[in-house]
Amino acid sequence: MSPSDLPAVFRIADALHPDARERQAVFEEKLRLFPGGCFALEDDGAVLGYAISHPWLRDEVPPLDAFLGKLPDASDCLFLHDVAIVARARGYGSAADLIERLTAIAQRAQLGALALVALYGSDKLWGRLGFCARRPAGLCRTLASYGVAAVYMMKRL
Repeated sequence: MSPSDLPAVFRIADALHPDARERQAVFEEKLRLFPGGCFALEDDGAVLGYAISHPWLRDEVPPLDAFLGKLPDASDCLFLHDVAIVARARGYGSAADLIERLTAIAQRAQLGALALVALYGSDKLWGRLGFCARRPAGLCRTLASYGVAAVYMMKRL
């Protein structure tokens, strides 16, 4: 992903996550902090989806629409902050390809897991890709910023 992709990424995020809106500046910061974990799915120059990830801590999630400031020094997982694909681009294996790519990034950085917050019932998709739901103590308050149906999930590598 490049900074020039961000307006399209933001439009997709706004359309697909109406109950979990974030400021474009939050996306900009994550791209700046960890560009190697941010991807745009393109077809004929049009952005059809994206993934934004960064190193983080297991069993913790950054609050929605919040700036990180910096990445943790003792990161132990790659957090998939957001993955979104427009409807017409789904069903082609993009999510599985993305997990392979993110797994390689995490392994190179010696991070032992991938983690995410599943929204809108997507926990079934993530489960098929090897993620398991977790309910660590102390996570409820931060997880609530993602909505009542949010599910924290992790995949050990």
